[in-house]
Formats: sequence, C-alpha cells, structure tokens
Amino acid sequence: MTLYLKYRPKNLDELDLKDVGESLKKILSKSSMPHAFLFAGPKGTGKTSAARILAKIVNCESKNPPCGKCKQCTSIDKGNNLDVIEMDAASHRGIDDVRILRDAVKLSPVSATKKIYIIDEAHMLTTEASNALLKTLEEPPEHVIFILATTNPEKLIETIRSRTTYIPFRKANPDEIVSSLKRAVSGEKIKIDGETLSVIAEAADGSFRDAIKILEQLVAEEKQLSKEFLEEFLFKKKAFDLDAFTALLIKKDAKSLIEEIGKFGAKGVAVENFLEAILGKLRISLLAKVGVGTDEMAALDKISLIRLIELLEGALKDSTESLIEELPLEIAVIKWCEGENGQLQTVQPEADAPSGTAKTGDSPRMKTPAGFDTTQTEFSGTRKEANIQNPGVGVNGDVWKNILELVKPINASIEALLRSSKPITYDGKTLTLGVYYKFHKERLEDIRHRKILEEIVAKVLGFPTKVVCVLVEPPPRGIIEEIKVETVLTEGEDKDIIKAAEEIFGN
Repeated sequence: MTLYLKYRPKNLDELDLKDVGESLKKILSKSSMPHAFLFAGPKGTGKTSAARILAKIVNCESKNPPCGKCKQCTSIDKGNNLDVIEMDAASHRGIDDVRILRDAVKLSPVSATKKIYIIDEAHMLTTEASNALLKTLEEPPEHVIFILATTNPEKLIETIRSRTTYIPFRKANPDEIVSSLKRAVSGEKIKIDGETLSVIAEAADGSFRDAIKILEQLVAEEKQLSKEFLEEFLFKKKAFDLDAFTALLIKKDAKSLIEEIGKFGAKGVAVENFLEAILGKLRISLLAKVGVGTDEMAALDKISLIRLIELLEGALKDSTESLIEELPLEIAVIKWCEGENGQLQTVQPEADAPSGTAKTGDSPRMKTPAGFDTTQTEFSGTRKEANIQNPGVGVNGDVWKNILELVKPINASIEALLRSSKPITYDGKTLTLGVYYKFHKERLEDIRHRKILEEIVAKVLGFPTKVVCVLVEPPPRGIIEEIKVETVLTEGEDKDIIKAAEEIFGN
C-alpha cells in the first residue's frame, strides 16, 4: 500500500486542514443532516478523504463514530462498501450515466443506514447530465446523501451549487504539510529532520498528496534525505540562486543574466522548473505591493514588476514548444533589460520630404534596431524581382550576417538554405525573405526550421517577428558580391550545403 493511502486521515481530527474538520463537526452536530455537500478546492487537499470520513460517521455502527473497527468503517476504508459509491465524473459525465444513477438511488441501502454517492470531478458533468442530476438533488430519497468533489466549482451550473452545502478546501501551507508528513515519517520510522521536510513541503505547492508522494519516491529510490541534497534534487535553490538572479533582473544586466541561464542549463535544470520558482518569488513581491506580506523586491515598482511577470509567463508558455528550451527565457530577459529602447520604431517619412510623403524616388523606410533598415516592397505575384536590381539599397548586410552566424551553430542546414535568400521587407512585425529556389523556400517554411529562424530573428531585432518566404528571381552574382552578403549557392564547393542535402535526401 502506498504511503498516501496508508496514512490518509481516518477521522475529522486527523484531517490535515483543521478548518475543514471544524466546519464538518459543526454541521454534523445539528439535528438535521444536509442531503448534498460540495467539497471544492485544489488537488491533493483531502476532499475524497473527507468524503469517506463523512460516510463513515453517517453509517458507523458504534455510538462514537467513526470507530474505524465496525463492518461499515472497515469496508469504507477498504473501498468495498456496497452503499458508498464513488463515481468519477470525468469518465461518467453523460446524461445516460446520470439516468442510471437516478434509478439506482431509489433502491434502499444494502446494509448501511445511508447510501452515499461521492461524485469526484463533478464539474466534468455535461450540462445535460447536470440538469438531469438536479431533480434528484432537489428531492433526494431520505436514505441518500450526495458528496460532490471538484477542483473547479465555478464550472458547475449555479442551480446545482445552490442546492448543496458548500465546504471550501484551500491550498495547504508549509507547516500543515510538514505536520502531515510527520505522521508518515513516524509510522515508517524514516530518519529525516524538520528542515528537510520543509523543502518537500515547498516542492509540493500546497498539496498533501504530492508531498507524501515525493517523500515516498525519495525513500523508494534511497535518496539522501538531507536539506542540501533535496534542494538540488527538487530544483529549488542550490541548482540556481533565485536571489542572485532577481538582483540581476533589478540591475537589468542582460549579459550576466544570459550567463546565469547558461550555467543552470548546464547543470540540467529544466527551464520550466526555474521559471516556476522565479515567478513564485515575483508573485510574493507583487502581493506585498498591494499590502499582502513582505516585499523583498522594493527596488521594482508595481508596474515594472507586472511587466516582468508577464514576460516570464510568456517564456514559460513558449519554453514547452521551443526547440531550444532556454531561448524564450533569453528573449524575455533581453526584452526586460532593453525596455522601451528595444522596441521597433514605426514607419517614418524621410526628414527632408514633405509632411505625409516619402522622399521622391525612394520607398518608405522602416527604422529598426541594430541598423536594420529595409525598403518596403509590395508583392503581387509568387515570383518577382522585388528591387533585387538594386539590392544594396535599404539592406544592412551586417544584420543579416549576424542572423546567419547565430543560426549556424544551432542548425547548419538552415543557415545553408538562408544563403539562397535575402531580406526584402520588414514592417515591424513581419520579415519577408526573398528565396531564389522553390525547394529551399519549402524547407525554410517547415515548422521546425521556421520556428528556429523566427526565434533568432527576434533575438537580433529585439522584437517578436514572423518570417514569411516568397519566391524571387536570383540576382546576378556580381550584385551579391557588391553588398558582401553571400546569398547564392556555390556550385559543389559549400560543405554546409552538401551536409544540408545529405540530411534531406540521405547519404
């Protein structure tokens, strides 16, 4: 038997959330028993355990329920009591399932005083099923009690919520989790100190079940049960220094921040774990700025802190899909450090042109970071030269070279393909590449290749950028040499392109 099942609470006094236990005691002390309860709160906080305890109290054969020894109590603990029915609404959520339940509740209990229906994840019931259950909740038989458990009470229809007695469950605080763990530690004679249990409690994020599962895994794998080891094993502090990282964020030291990301990445720390930890720290500071708790980041004002949280939350979402796990975090850090200076400028007419018009003979120019100044061009067809006759105008070769240099160590094949293309236009959101060969265009538009390219371009330009490829006529070789950007394929001499071809077609 797992530790969670072995040491789950057996009575209301053992419930880990003491306020829930007190609420149930007061309700049960009254002469009349509610016919329906709604246990609502986060995962792993004891909702199902409380429901089973309530079932034992109602059906216990002794004068001091729950005794834990009678036939009813022992069978409920074992999960084989015929009159205590646990139903998972996630897999029995349809109207037909509820109709079967409505027919079953009419039958008298087999041996208990009351028939107890525990419906877990009740919010998963369909609207039709919820409406079908509603009538039974309004006028249930005297021998039936419903206990609905859910992590999302707001998803239940209002009419069901209004017909139940609401018992709120909350996330556990670290002291409550440590107290719960001590019950298992004592019973299993595990040698572990209170500080180490606090590390486990922090990792459990308010869930009693997650905490004891972590403890069970550590014991099963015979891990060292010391505070220092667990801080590193659970990726909370030792593998990365949150205080040092937040200090660098406050200073907006981009170079040092990028170096720190590289260091904890080399240690094998998942970016997702790091971001969750840093966001937790920032959240504490944000709440403190509105009067809840102590502010450990007084150097940041509330608006700046919200901006930083939004950037890191975006990085957390993107990191799960990024081919380079650290890249979304690196981009977020660079955006934070550069601030408004890292944002792209809007289209402006030439200084000596009349108001509202561009300089005669030229197209409107986009002014962007790092000297990237491209000439905007319309594309009406799938293959057009698009000012290739004068490619030196409006194109900063150093920026394009920078993009190629950053792409090459990540994926040499993409870099080789990019040499047969050229930046055409940039409007602040979309970079249009003119590609000389249809096959290369198709390869660059592959979702994996495009994602890498867009991340690198965003890093160089300092702003999220979509890359769009269009077919254009290859320019004469002399023009390419003139702007000092190698954009056409060499004929049989480029090892990177040979490698790209081998990856695509095989040796």
